[in-house]
Amino acid sequence: MFQKFKGFTRAFWTANIVELLERAAYYGVFIVITLYLSRILGFSDMEAGLISGVFSGGLYLLPTFTGALADKIGFKYSLIIAFSLLTLGYFGLGVLPSILESMGLVDYSGDITFTGIVESAQRWAIVPIMLVLMIGGSFIKSVITGTVAKETSEANRAQGFSIFYMMVNIGAFSGKTIVKPLRDSMGDLGYVYINYFSAAMTLLGLIMIVAFYKSAKHTGEGKTFGEIWAGLIKVCTNGRLITLILIITGFWMVQHQLYATMPKYVLRMAGENASPSWYANVNPLTVVLTVAFITRMMASKTPLFSMTVGMFIMPLSAIAMASGNWFGHAEIDLGFISMHPIALMMIAGIVLQGLAESFISPRFLQFFSLQAPKGEEGMYLGFSHLHSFISSVLGFGLSGYLLSKYCPEPKLFETREAWEAASVNAHYIWYYFAAIALVSAISLIIYGKIIKKLDAKNA
Repeated sequence: MFQKFKGFTRAFWTANIVELLERAAYYGVFIVITLYLSRILGFSDMEAGLISGVFSGGLYLLPTFTGALADKIGFKYSLIIAFSLLTLGYFGLGVLPSILESMGLVDYSGDITFTGIVESAQRWAIVPIMLVLMIGGSFIKSVITGTVAKETSEANRAQGFSIFYMMVNIGAFSGKTIVKPLRDSMGDLGYVYINYFSAAMTLLGLIMIVAFYKSAKHTGEGKTFGEIWAGLIKVCTNGRLITLILIITGFWMVQHQLYATMPKYVLRMAGENASPSWYANVNPLTVVLTVAFITRMMASKTPLFSMTVGMFIMPLSAIAMASGNWFGHAEIDLGFISMHPIALMMIAGIVLQGLAESFISPRFLQFFSLQAPKGEEGMYLGFSHLHSFISSVLGFGLSGYLLSKYCPEPKLFETREAWEAASVNAHYIWYYFAAIALVSAISLIIYGKIIKKLDAKNA
């Protein structure tokens, strides 16, 4: 069914399909992870931001090392390890609240009532569960993109990463779509039961890897740890790649606000009837609809040119998200639906974000894959995710601070009027991220000019 379909191998298609399943699992949970931590386990905005940021950061820090290990032991064994750990981790997220309830620390039977959980150390059992997910997910980051690099040639690599990125976003769309119906039918407990959906998705992915993943590309397997260490030193001291990663970090700091800031922001500003998971779904939908076209349109341009176009879209995205607070609180009639202006402009900003992502991400991965020596694809593609480690730690940490400062939790105030006074400048949050995106875009132009001069000098 997969063999040589449109010039790609069975391993390529198997990897992309299980990536779709893994992304559905991940985004179903991650779009509401800060809400799960706050509303189910009683963590504050700052604590939830810290936990989410460290988890997301570790998920993107480890791939360099797990990628190097995957090059040694083989991609199939690495994927088996990854999907096994992910299945256990998501199941653990689903079970933990029941354990805490059985200990008398929280009551989930009606409106969620905390009866000691906020003061209890037991809720920090979330940390080892997140660690299991972090390690499993880190293998995915390096191995799937490494498979795309191994199973394509320079001639079809841009198309290969475009297909990969389309699969990522189909999975993201699917995972986020299920959150709203769960929350409508179960209330905040939907944030718990989404984890069982995710565990089922990763278990299916594990079965597919065992049954279908087979590659003829084994370069790099069986390397000594000395060789692995030498490769790690080489990639981690590559100034050109590290500088590009630091610049692209600005894009991902803004992108991560779909999960760090947006859910709490829209629920607090537009009301509990808002649907943050559906708004976030506009991002993968935009990418799925545009990434193939944009990749073809940019085929004659360098990866850096395409990335620069996308980087200048990101400040506009953040400004659009801020503008919802300019229009008051009256619903806007669109003819077929009425929407709160906060929600409407958030969607507009997310559309722009999706367009930027289509210009940036596939070409960024292509750029890194072309730097990778044979047999080190896993390590190099793992290293390419370092930007998300930095942006997760900084982005989620900044989000927790900005939410507390400009858009605090309404339950902390005695009256609605007091909360409204405290959150009158909530949209200032997005100005910070607009500034970060603009600085990053300008930096990428400077980077491109310097690289061009260095290459001309070397030539």
